Amino acid sequence: MFSKEESKKIRQEFWIFFGKRHPRKWLLYNTKIKDLNLKFTFDTKKAQVSIDCESNDPIFKTYYYEKLLSLKTNFIQEISPQIIFDDNYTLPNGKIIARCYLQLENVSIHNKNTWVEVFDFFNEYMTKMETTFLEYKEYITS
Repeated sequence: MFSKEESKKIRQEFWIFFGKRHPRKWLLYNTKIKDLNLKFTFDTKKAQVSIDCESNDPIFKTYYYEKLLSLKTNFIQEISPQIIFDDNYTLPNGKIIARCYLQLENVSIHNKNTWVEVFDFFNEYMTKMETTFLEYKEYITS
């Protein structure tokens, strides 16, 4: 078990090493679509790459989720057959969002032996997610 300070330091170290291993500017929050973001998530149980709709307005949340869901076949072909669509994903803070994501199990940010696997997972699948998102961005916003 790690203290909050130790855990924070390990997390910072992970992101510094990831940035050095894959030095590029990721799209992430710069989608130009309010409340629709691409995200990396890594905790003590799993790693994820995702497209999140975090709108507090249920109409916008449903609209964007349905647009993403209509692209499911494309996402499966262009990103991965394992992509998961969840319109009721609960974040650790309790907020419910719509999320399309890929997940890597049995990894931990506290276990440096799993970091290389996560670096590769993040790089491969976020690259695919960004490319696919940009390809369909105009459709998503129309």
